[in-house]
Amino acid sequence: MKRSVCIILLAIVVISSITCYITKSKNNDNQVTLNVYNWGEFISDGSDGSLDVNKEFTKLTGIKVNYSTFQNNESLFAKIKNGGTKYDVIIPSDYMISKMIENDMLAKIDFNKISNKFYIDKTFENPVYDPKNEYSVPYVWGTIGIIYNKKYVKEEEHEIDWNILWNEKYKSKILMFDNPRDSFAISQFALNLPVNSLNEDDWEKTAEKLKQQKPLVQAYVMDQIFDKMGNEEAYLAPYYAGDAMNLVKKNKNLKFTIPKSGTTKFVDAMCIPKSCEHFDEALEYINFMCIPRVSKANYEKTGYFSPEETVRSSCELSPEEIKIQKKIEDSKTNLQVFNNLPDVLNKKVEDLWVVIKVGKEGKMSDLILVILLLLTTYGLIVILKNRKSKRYIS
Repeated sequence: MKRSVCIILLAIVVISSITCYITKSKNNDNQVTLNVYNWGEFISDGSDGSLDVNKEFTKLTGIKVNYSTFQNNESLFAKIKNGGTKYDVIIPSDYMISKMIENDMLAKIDFNKISNKFYIDKTFENPVYDPKNEYSVPYVWGTIGIIYNKKYVKEEEHEIDWNILWNEKYKSKILMFDNPRDSFAISQFALNLPVNSLNEDDWEKTAEKLKQQKPLVQAYVMDQIFDKMGNEEAYLAPYYAGDAMNLVKKNKNLKFTIPKSGTTKFVDAMCIPKSCEHFDEALEYINFMCIPRVSKANYEKTGYFSPEETVRSSCELSPEEIKIQKKIEDSKTNLQVFNNLPDVLNKKVEDLWVVIKVGKEGKMSDLILVILLLLTTYGLIVILKNRKSKRYIS
């Protein structure tokens, strides 16, 4: 009898173990992977002893994170619009959020599931780009300034303004943004024009100034700036303050300043595309990002300001960072924020940008001529090869 009972108990244990194993395997197979799309160099990733935010999220929730990056708002918009890849959480900038809302590309956020939103400052509520607080949760904010190499740029810091990017003595050592909105804004500040002008003539003037600058520009870049400025291939470049400060920390010859004529302020926020496949998990990720220790890790690693005052006040800043913060405060009178432009102006800006990058309008015909010549040459090569083959056959 005892032996029968033991056999039955052993059988129960074995069956239970097998059931647990099958259930666990099934759960692993069904584990959700969240697709997150963010700017490059824009998260605490575990390097240099920092918190690996995405790994921490997986550890706490069991949800995997497939994390990829983009270089500018325009490429983000195009990718989401084309629908080639489905993302669950994206982090665009203010004006692009507004554009995506207008294009019905974003899902409304269920703020009942974003309990950590109360950590975010009230000053970030009801922004122009999301006036009803329905589609976005602030991630970081920042400004744009100029990085320069003091070995080669001899102007005093207080003398450096946007017009230095048009100085011919730095020809081929100047970098420029590879996106239209930031590049146009720099030209607008140099011309003392508003960055959200609704006057088409203002945009024509701005484009003309950028065309004048083009012969001086070594390259139009985004993330490539880290290598080019770090390796001293270029001496001057506009860039976002957080990344710029990180570059300055790594190269003693680099300095960063906010131009006295003013600059732009941007807010990058977390959104959920309508094409999202894991809505509840996306909400969980956004809520996790608002936890102060996570927001602080991102602030310390990226150099971009947290929208949470408690986080900002708890971080130790370098003297250089304190100086930049003061400059931002001082430039508040001319700290402009991008608005989404009307469709007709957006199209005009895109067209003007293509002309700036490609060259004068007349050069388009030259490009077509080159293509025709190449096609003709290719055709002649094919004909000669066929004749040669026929000779060998005969």
